[in-house]
Amino acid sequence: MLTSRKTVEVLETAELAAPIEGRSLWADARIRFFRNKAAVAGLIILILVGMFAAFGSYVTPWSNEEVDWAVLGQVAEMGRPSLETGHYFGTDELGRDLFARTVQGTQISLMVGLIGALIAVVVGTVYGATAGYHGGRVDNIMMRIVDVLMSVPYMFVLILLLVVFGRSVLMLFVGIGLISWLDMARIARGQTLSIKNKEFVEAAHAIGVRPSVIIRRHIVPNLLGVVIVYSTLLVPSMIIYESFISFLGLGVQEPSTSWGALISEGAKQMQYGTLWMLLCPLFFFVITLFAFFFVGDGLRDALDPKDR
Repeated sequence: MLTSRKTVEVLETAELAAPIEGRSLWADARIRFFRNKAAVAGLIILILVGMFAAFGSYVTPWSNEEVDWAVLGQVAEMGRPSLETGHYFGTDELGRDLFARTVQGTQISLMVGLIGALIAVVVGTVYGATAGYHGGRVDNIMMRIVDVLMSVPYMFVLILLLVVFGRSVLMLFVGIGLISWLDMARIARGQTLSIKNKEFVEAAHAIGVRPSVIIRRHIVPNLLGVVIVYSTLLVPSMIIYESFISFLGLGVQEPSTSWGALISEGAKQMQYGTLWMLLCPLFFFVITLFAFFFVGDGLRDALDPKDR
């Protein structure tokens, strides 16, 4: 009995003496994020929408450009959603399968949103970090340029680019991405002003590290939390801009399509009772936007050091 007591005491002493393993900021943020039910639900929805865009074309027997001559001109009577004909979402006014076109619209809208946001984040982060780190006259000149560009109507510039250089998906990428980086530049610049006076940045500067290296290795990595959160909120804005442009008929052109173009076509056919042409793409459009907003809010709460 005495031996067992000593054994227990030794084990308890060893447990108390064992080092406590800490969690990194990213590990703690991951745990906090997955405790947020709305953010997790949004993430699941985004995964499902991504799978729909990636594998949806393998589910339907119809292509996005193939015409079903049996329903052409008779959308109201025969073009309704049907499992027997393989038109799961019905057909449009030209007899094309709406499921396949919604898959293509999802691919293009997500691609425009993600690539446009990526361009905006990269350009804005580098520009804002450079301005904030150098400060003084360089900062004043660079930020006055941002102020001037922000005073120009965004939609006017985007429509002008599409009219002058042609309506294409590539032009949407360039136009949306290169104009929407202005807000990111201001955010990155503000965060850089608070980071550049930290000890590790001053130490790197004291030993002669070049400013470009300091920005790349010390400033930008410490902006990742803000950049990630803003990116999740920027993607839905890009999707809305693209959908609005396509709704006006200035975005993606036939035979390609996007959510905005599909919603525009569905709105025109509402008077004939073909609500599925509007509701199907609108459903994916709405749930994707809400999902991005929920994920963005979850990441903001998870990465906020004040809530730790």
